[in-house]
Amino acid sequence: MKAEPETEQELLDRAWQIAGMTFAQLAQEASMSVPNDLTRDKGWVGQLIEWHLGATAGSKPQQDFEQLGIELKTIPISYQGKPLETTFVCVAPLLGVHGLTWENSHVRNKMSRVLWVPIEGEREIPLAERKVGAPLIWSPSPEQEKQLRQDWEELMEMIVLGDIEKITARHGEMLQLRPKAANGKALTEAYGSSGKIIKTRPRGFYLRTQFTASILNDHYAS
Repeated sequence: MKAEPETEQELLDRAWQIAGMTFAQLAQEASMSVPNDLTRDKGWVGQLIEWHLGATAGSKPQQDFEQLGIELKTIPISYQGKPLETTFVCVAPLLGVHGLTWENSHVRNKMSRVLWVPIEGEREIPLAERKVGAPLIWSPSPEQEKQLRQDWEELMEMIVLGDIEKITARHGEMLQLRPKAANGKALTEAYGSSGKIIKTRPRGFYLRTQFTASILNDHYAS
């Protein structure tokens, strides 16, 4: 694995160095084998890109490049350059959330500075032949942060009030809350409507595709 980059510019330079390369080329350099598909290896692409860029955090709650305060997000895109899926931000806290504010939330921490790396995501392109796109470094505008904050506060309020089971993917304009587990058997604790602790599926915060599409559009249009 490459050493962690020391500056934002060094990180961006590394991301540009792999732009246009196929997963097969990148995997060969990292001595990794390319899986046939991502059904059982969902995190494989992220790990491959992390290896080349020198990310150290893995699945820990801090940013991928903690020293630089930058989060890495790969984003599968269509032939038209549109995001093909929502973007996972972080696991949602379901207990001990009283007193938690937007300012000290994981979502804000993760989204304060992001290196977006678009990747070809169309299913008919064999995984080994898919290419990495042109990277961009982004921070939310005041308006974007306001939208994220409103969604986060609305969702967290429902969690605090014990309405976790009433939250659907329709809640939130830009940020949504969805079950985050490989299967339905993994359960965690949360507040129920009666105020008692219940068992429920872990949840994660995700960015809607229209939000990530607007980030890409703003950047590449300019």
